[in-house]
Amino acid sequence: MKNTTSPASSPILSERERLYNILDELQVEVKVSSNPYRLELDDLFRMAARINKKRGFLFVSKLLGKHLPVHPSLSLVSGAMLGCLYESCILGRTPEVSVEQLREVFLDKGQADGIYRRMMESKIVVEEPTLFIGFAETATALGHSMFDAFGGNVTFLHTTRENIGDIRSLINFEEEHSHAVSHRCYAEDSDLFSRASRIVLVDDEITTGNTSLNIIKELFETFGHRDFVVASLLDWRSSADRQRFAELEREHGITIRCLSLVEGSITVKGSPVEEQRRLPVEPSKEPITMKKHRIGMFFEHRSTAADKGDYRDSIAPYLLHSGRFGMNAEQGEALDLEVGRAADYMIALRTGKRILCMGTGEFMYIPMRIANLMGDEVYYQSTTRSPIHPMQREGYAITSAYRFDSVDDASTANYMYNLSSGQYDEAFVFVEREYDETRGESFERALSLIGIPIVHIVFCG
Repeated sequence: MKNTTSPASSPILSERERLYNILDELQVEVKVSSNPYRLELDDLFRMAARINKKRGFLFVSKLLGKHLPVHPSLSLVSGAMLGCLYESCILGRTPEVSVEQLREVFLDKGQADGIYRRMMESKIVVEEPTLFIGFAETATALGHSMFDAFGGNVTFLHTTRENIGDIRSLINFEEEHSHAVSHRCYAEDSDLFSRASRIVLVDDEITTGNTSLNIIKELFETFGHRDFVVASLLDWRSSADRQRFAELEREHGITIRCLSLVEGSITVKGSPVEEQRRLPVEPSKEPITMKKHRIGMFFEHRSTAADKGDYRDSIAPYLLHSGRFGMNAEQGEALDLEVGRAADYMIALRTGKRILCMGTGEFMYIPMRIANLMGDEVYYQSTTRSPIHPMQREGYAITSAYRFDSVDDASTANYMYNLSSGQYDEAFVFVEREYDETRGESFERALSLIGIPIVHIVFCG
């Protein structure tokens, strides 16, 4: 059965075949071939037009906590669900939490907190040295939450778009369709890659699989890895794309297995829209109170740059346990304690009823974890580099957009989406590294336009 959307969310039917009219003549047809948790597509994503000549559409996730606000525990559970798929499909074990129980999380989001706590109390123990790699920018939290579902001989690293001057990237690869194509992999432990016998690559969505193939080639050529798992929320590879995976396996004698919550194929009709259509932003007429807090005392930092005379890094070091520099299960337990202490501090600051917690760029997982401990009616999302067309149209994913200059690189545009006056009583915006007032002017100006009465900017560095 085919269901046509224009582009509003469609009624729940078989969910096997859908047609999305996104913008003007741009259409995406979706055919689902595998859905192990029997999830509804409307619970997973909405569609929007992306400002990109190479790919003009975007599956805007309802799980990631990036462009759309989410219950933080639901986003954390989605990563752990990929862990359950890994346990059943790769390890051949029966997960502690059943398919039916996980599916219930989407029917009643109030159950997400309890399911997430249960999954964290019964982690999947693995003995084979396994490295999880989350792809920046969008899947840093997804990759970390999947890794956090495991115990034992596991490590985690997320790629980064940032150029960190005092440490060499061990792996570099490209994401051709992206607005920011280069990925780097920094690791404090130079043996992080060589010790792993299996690599798990985690991305929010696989459309062609090119990004995964690029890093697999690099890992094979540099470290000789032969056992790969690619985990994603959505897998839309075509038959030709899947053939390229098989060809790479045969060419190098490697194994690539793919896991996803939903698998299928897409057909795209129409051309991308190359120029952004900005909606007018009506500045809030309500008084805005902006407060700044430092919670760096609760976290361990990577401070080696300070010893090398890098002024910027010495005053604003990165966090050590974010995943950007690699971490193991024991360090994950240390992060749990850090997050708990930070959350207790944030709870004492909270005065509003309906709260937004916002991460910035790649810095998603730690703010998400803090948000999850801050009580009821707390929602989470993050700023992003991704340029998307906003449009006031029923069912369209992105209805508002606020552009600002990155606090780390003024030449890079960042965005906040789907925020409006009266939506929240209070916001907590988490920045990994502190910035000077001049560097943060653009960001703070954008925050002041949204209409949230109280905005806390929280520096973790």
